[in-house]
Amino acid sequence: MNLTRRNVLALSAAALAQAQAQRRYPNWKPKLGVLCWYTDANLAFVKGEGFTSMQLRLDPAALNDSQIASIKDKIARAGITASALACDGNHIDPDPAARERVNRYTASVIELAGKLGIPAIGGQSGTMRGRPLAEQVDEIVKVYTEKYFPLCEKYKVRMLWEPYAGGPNIATGPVGWEALFKAFKDTSHVGLQFDPSHLVWQFMDPVQAARDFVDHIYDVHLKDTEILWYLLRRGGINPVNNQRWWRFRIPGQGSVDWKGFFSVLAEAGYQGCMNIENEDEFYYPATDREHNFTEQYKRGFKAAHEYLKTMVPPVTA
Repeated sequence: MNLTRRNVLALSAAALAQAQAQRRYPNWKPKLGVLCWYTDANLAFVKGEGFTSMQLRLDPAALNDSQIASIKDKIARAGITASALACDGNHIDPDPAARERVNRYTASVIELAGKLGIPAIGGQSGTMRGRPLAEQVDEIVKVYTEKYFPLCEKYKVRMLWEPYAGGPNIATGPVGWEALFKAFKDTSHVGLQFDPSHLVWQFMDPVQAARDFVDHIYDVHLKDTEILWYLLRRGGINPVNNQRWWRFRIPGQGSVDWKGFFSVLAEAGYQGCMNIENEDEFYYPATDREHNFTEQYKRGFKAAHEYLKTMVPPVTA
């Protein structure tokens, strides 16, 4: 065969077409559920609604080993995956007494997660507001390494950060994540609990952020943010009357590009849990005195579920 320029171009085009035809994305099978306080009634709702996962809130001080074993058994029998325990607090609080309280509490949550067979706890990184970023990162690494990582190793639990800018946190987006992951090097004990809503109200791009850090995403919160432009255009981002110009909504009621975000997870073959965090005040009050969902709050989860069904594949056996 004469290898003319035309033949070479034709062969190159054919090879490219064949490579593209053979490309296969991983099979995307995430689990879909809710974030909530654990109660038997809430578990029954999650199961009945067809969800397959939960992130839980539990008080370690209120549970003995028998109660922990019972909760673990009920979740397993319901066929639900518990992806993480919620754990809030400032791990590097400048006040030594406050820091010690958070460190002890976090250690108890890691232990509880281990006993429940839950692979992660999710919350904030910690912060010392006003200090240089590098100084805060160094302090976080020191505290985590000394106080938490031995327990993470013992109980096989990972610590995840969500990008909540309203709390004690420097893991609020790509700049903080990059600094933290670089400082922690190759440890397997930290990662991201990705919540696109927090990036939207900070005017960051959650789709690009997810693409850049997808290898660090181990859990996902499904929550939307609605930008109230009519207020923002009048008062700006720092309004003198403290008027909030954004609000959390259930997925589909805000500005998150869910198709773009899910495409990133699908391309990466994300197999983890994605839990609806219902902080939409149109569906409040959330719970009764026993932490059981109100009917109004259930409506929010159901509405979010209907929207998400159009984009998230069902989990099948």
